[in-house]
Amino acid sequence: MFILAIDTSGQSGGITLAEVDVGSFRIIESAPIAGGTFSAQLIPTLAALLSKHGFAVKDLGGFAAASGPGSFTGLRVGLSAIKGLAETLHKPIAVVSVLEALASLTDRAGKIAAALDAGRKEVFFGIYEKPAEKSDRGLRRKREELLSEQDFLQRLSAEAPALVITSDGAIAELASTSGSPIKAVTRPGSEVMARIGAQKLLAGKTVSVETLDANYLRRSDAEIFFKGIR
Repeated sequence: MFILAIDTSGQSGGITLAEVDVGSFRIIESAPIAGGTFSAQLIPTLAALLSKHGFAVKDLGGFAAASGPGSFTGLRVGLSAIKGLAETLHKPIAVVSVLEALASLTDRAGKIAAALDAGRKEVFFGIYEKPAEKSDRGLRRKREELLSEQDFLQRLSAEAPALVITSDGAIAELASTSGSPIKAVTRPGSEVMARIGAQKLLAGKTVSVETLDANYLRRSDAEIFFKGIR
């Protein structure tokens, strides 16, 4: 089965074309999309990638979507594209949290804390449990939430010992004051989304076009504003 993964959650994004089967996963190629050009470049980049490898859109058997947290505008562009393709082709969709993708970037079993800088002195935070059994490699999500920096440090203390995984230097520095072990990584992109999405697609852990939505964790400025004037 050929799948397409789209990640438009960050300042830059990308798409990955991969071939998956039970027990196998192969990335065919990934293509970056520069920040600020998601709406203009996503579809042309996808068309060029498929054409380069002799595929048509109808050859895609499923989709993996980076669901956030991240850029409100970026996530809407990526998820709208997947919705349109999946609805037209009647193919399944697997959603992958960016925090989940972060937490997957370690072989260590046990409790894993994934953290991203959310700006405004806040942190996107997720706690996962990775089982030690080799036959069960899936991450088990305990929670995902938006925390103040102070609450983030308190949560780390409450969840200790947990390995903190982050792609943001400021968060790594902040977490270091808690005494927690830290692993700094590159922010996961569409290739990681494809790998996790492939596992979910094969396991039947999918969502419908109607229920596909972004995992913002934070309300938009517009929502906050209108709530404040009611």
